[in-house]
Amino acid sequence: MSLKLGDVVPNFTQASSMGNINFYEWAGDSWVVLFSHPADYTPVCTTELGEVARLRPEFEKRNVKVLALSVDSVESHLGWIKDIEEVNNVKVDYPILADEDKKVSTLYDMIHPNSLNNLTVRTVFIIDPQKRLRLTMTYPASTGRNFAEILRVIDSLQLTDNYSVATPANWQEGQECVIVPSLSDEEAKQKFPKGFNAVKPYLRLTPQPNK
Repeated sequence: MSLKLGDVVPNFTQASSMGNINFYEWAGDSWVVLFSHPADYTPVCTTELGEVARLRPEFEKRNVKVLALSVDSVESHLGWIKDIEEVNNVKVDYPILADEDKKVSTLYDMIHPNSLNNLTVRTVFIIDPQKRLRLTMTYPASTGRNFAEILRVIDSLQLTDNYSVATPANWQEGQECVIVPSLSDEEAKQKFPKGFNAVKPYLRLTPQPNK
């Protein structure tokens, strides 16, 4: 199944390192970062899952739950978590799905046979509280993910969902935003009392509206 942006993602029930998870029930009204890794007891994955554990307070501040996945067993996950915690000096307090039957991997198209044979690639899904897919990124096995970028995208999505703005290249929290073209200048003046700078008629910059 090939998921596209804006699609409602499929529900599933699967075993995890923290018990069985029904995805919709577990997610509730939170945002979710669902991310797959190729295999337990591998070096890059060990650093990635440790980094997610370290960033858990940042995800929680944004009402985001994190959920990892590979095709390894629950027993394998539980053993490997000890290594993740030791290497990264963290507590892994989020679930890792044990997708041994590849049910979730197939639903979310996480297995790319020409990249890794029967293992999940490094895919990231950002899913909103309405269970709609808002972002997907897929990395090669040799490249660990930049989770600061994933947090940046969440900040952008949560901002632009609530205000008539978009975020420019390399935008970071607190920086200027772009006013959406559908607003006239008059509407923009009313909506953005801090004003805006019209670099071009279609490119109008305004201070971040929720700051």
